[in-house]
Amino acid sequence: MEKVTLGGEMHVWVSDLFSINRSLTGDGVRQTLQFLQDLIPEMKINEVASGTQAFDWIIPKEWNVAEAYFADMAGNRIIDFNNNNLHLMGYSTPIDDIFTRSQLETHLYSLEDQPDAIPYVTSYYEDNWGFCLTHNQRQNLGDGPFKVIIDSKLTLGSMTYGEIFLPGQTNEEILLSTYICHPSMANNELSGPVVAVALARWLKSLPIRKYGYRIVFLPETIGSIYYISQHLDSLKSRVKAGWVLTCIGDDGNYSYVPSRQGNTLTDRISRKVLQARGFDYREYSFLDRGSDERQYCFPGVDLPVGSLMRSKYGEYPEYHTSLDNLNFVTPTGLQGGFEVVRDAITVLETTKYWKINTICEPQLGKRGLYPNTSSKKSGQSVHNQMNVITYLDGLHDVEEISEICGIAVRDVEEVIEQLLKANLVD
Repeated sequence: MEKVTLGGEMHVWVSDLFSINRSLTGDGVRQTLQFLQDLIPEMKINEVASGTQAFDWIIPKEWNVAEAYFADMAGNRIIDFNNNNLHLMGYSTPIDDIFTRSQLETHLYSLEDQPDAIPYVTSYYEDNWGFCLTHNQRQNLGDGPFKVIIDSKLTLGSMTYGEIFLPGQTNEEILLSTYICHPSMANNELSGPVVAVALARWLKSLPIRKYGYRIVFLPETIGSIYYISQHLDSLKSRVKAGWVLTCIGDDGNYSYVPSRQGNTLTDRISRKVLQARGFDYREYSFLDRGSDERQYCFPGVDLPVGSLMRSKYGEYPEYHTSLDNLNFVTPTGLQGGFEVVRDAITVLETTKYWKINTICEPQLGKRGLYPNTSSKKSGQSVHNQMNVITYLDGLHDVEEISEICGIAVRDVEEVIEQLLKANLVD
């Protein structure tokens, strides 16, 4: 029997979760998180009451759906939520009425340029209702009238999110954030959570972790805003690096959206890993942001968070449609996504930050590291060494010092080796 790869196992998880109706809130989110909790019991599931303030936002009402369809007058269902949960516009309000074709048209959504795809449409913060269908279906609806039923409930309930924390040897943390708020779309929705769970299980197996790992499963935008509102000070003081995990399970090229600062530890390590693997990846600008890096990098938050993906959200034709399905996400795609983030974490775990242990410059001459006869030329001969020492503050890694000083990584390492022999660095 052929051994199941980690990518194959993750694809099974995606398949099991695919048909669940997820949104910002509701039982579908709870069902999804309970499934993931069975895979990683360290996950804690939290509820936040509707109406809770989170900075400039308010946690919305909870939305659940029993059924939704429209039918001809003989009772034949034409578009049915039970066949594909993308058929119903997210957060649709209840309706039970009869509509003419022209009346129904104002509540229909399709894509003329993708006639076989069902679009994903929502109306979270304004009461509305609607159905999404392929353009081919729309053109063959007939004249009506149509019986429209949406058995949904918007109630004062709660928003649900999951969190895993795996402690490390230090108080510094790495943040991994993904979301659990979209219905049946495999890459945009489910690739992030399953890769995050696989990473959590791998991290849990490590005998030693330098950093603590905080992994959150949130409704996009409102979830991250709420989480930041509750943990801003600790996030700012502890998070060393972080990634948003989304669209990381297809076989497309790798993509990276950097932090707003553009040169954080996260950014440097992401580039290093993608380059080391030989990928001809595409790096976007922060102006191309579109996921929860928007919140983590917002002014006043300023966390070192980027988005590491395969095909970038909004850039592949299947995005936010029914074509983002179980064939688009593959075991090899998920495996590759997992390995890239794992490699980035491995670099973090093995990177050293050196700190000079003297106040003001050390006396290098008595240690044979500086010419004892001072002249104009003697200062130039140790120029690189003194520049390296200036940035041995415990905050810069070797690669960053190399970039700042304009010298090779190996030259930086040689200076540190000499200082280490002289007991001048920790």
